[in-house]
Amino acid sequence: MTSVEIEYCVPCGHLERAADLQHLLLSTFREQLDRVALVTGDGGVFVVRVDGERVFDVADEDYDPDEVVRRVRERVR
Repeated sequence: MTSVEIEYCVPCGHLERAADLQHLLLSTFREQLDRVALVTGDGGVFVVRVDGERVFDVADEDYDPDEVVRRVRERVR
Protein backbone atom coordinates (compact mmCIF):
# COMPACT_ATOMS: atom_id res chain seq x y z
CA MET A 1 0.00 0.00 0.00
CA THR A 2 0.99 3.61 -0.48
CA SER A 3 1.60 6.10 2.33
CA VAL A 4 1.36 9.86 1.93
CA GLU A 5 2.77 12.43 4.32
CA ILE A 6 1.80 16.09 4.28
CA GLU A 7 4.21 18.25 6.28
CA TYR A 8 2.81 21.71 6.94
CA CYS A 9 3.88 24.86 8.76
CA VAL A 10 1.91 25.31 11.98
CA PRO A 11 2.84 28.97 12.63
CA CYS A 12 1.92 29.85 9.01
CA GLY A 13 -1.61 28.50 9.47
CA HIS A 14 -1.35 25.79 6.79
CA LEU A 15 -3.40 23.28 8.81
CA GLU A 16 -6.60 23.93 6.84
CA ARG A 17 -4.79 23.53 3.50
CA ALA A 18 -3.18 20.30 4.72
CA ALA A 19 -6.48 18.93 6.02
CA ASP A 20 -8.26 19.81 2.76
CA LEU A 21 -5.55 18.04 0.74
CA GLN A 22 -5.71 15.04 3.07
CA HIS A 23 -9.47 14.80 2.50
CA LEU A 24 -9.05 15.19 -1.27
CA LEU A 25 -6.44 12.42 -1.42
CA LEU A 26 -8.47 10.04 0.75
CA SER A 27 -11.61 10.73 -1.30
CA THR A 28 -9.77 10.25 -4.57
CA PHE A 29 -7.76 7.13 -3.79
CA ARG A 30 -9.84 5.54 -1.00
CA GLU A 31 -8.50 2.08 -0.13
CA GLN A 32 -5.50 2.49 -2.44
CA LEU A 33 -3.77 4.51 0.28
CA ASP A 34 -2.56 2.96 3.51
CA ARG A 35 -2.49 6.35 5.22
CA VAL A 36 -2.36 10.09 4.68
CA ALA A 37 -0.51 11.56 7.65
CA LEU A 38 -0.34 15.20 8.68
CA VAL A 39 3.07 16.13 10.07
CA THR A 40 3.65 19.43 11.84
CA GLY A 41 6.51 21.67 10.81
CA ASP A 42 7.59 25.29 10.66
CA GLY A 43 9.56 27.69 8.51
CA GLY A 44 6.87 27.93 5.82
CA VAL A 45 7.04 24.25 4.94
CA PHE A 46 4.33 22.57 2.89
CA VAL A 47 5.73 19.34 1.48
CA VAL A 48 3.99 16.20 0.22
CA ARG A 49 5.82 12.87 0.23
CA VAL A 50 4.70 9.53 -1.17
CA ASP A 51 6.42 6.55 0.42
CA GLY A 52 9.15 8.91 1.62
CA GLU A 53 9.76 10.51 -1.79
CA ARG A 54 9.04 14.24 -2.07
CA VAL A 55 6.52 14.92 -4.83
CA PHE A 56 5.63 18.52 -3.99
CA ASP A 57 7.30 21.40 -2.15
CA VAL A 58 5.72 24.85 -1.96
CA ALA A 59 9.25 26.30 -1.77
CA ASP A 60 9.76 25.17 -5.38
CA GLU A 61 6.37 25.93 -6.97
CA ASP A 62 2.88 27.29 -6.41
CA TYR A 63 0.37 25.04 -4.65
CA ASP A 64 -2.06 23.30 -7.01
CA PRO A 65 -4.08 20.50 -5.39
CA ASP A 66 -4.93 18.94 -8.77
CA GLU A 67 -1.24 18.70 -9.62
CA VAL A 68 -0.49 17.12 -6.24
CA VAL A 69 -3.21 14.51 -6.87
CA ARG A 70 -1.72 13.78 -10.31
CA ARG A 71 1.74 13.27 -8.80
CA VAL A 72 0.37 11.00 -6.08
CA ARG A 73 -1.55 9.01 -8.72
CA GLU A 74 1.73 8.32 -10.55
CA ARG A 75 3.06 6.60 -7.42
CA VAL A 76 0.03 4.72 -6.12
CA ARG A 77 0.66 0.98 -6.20
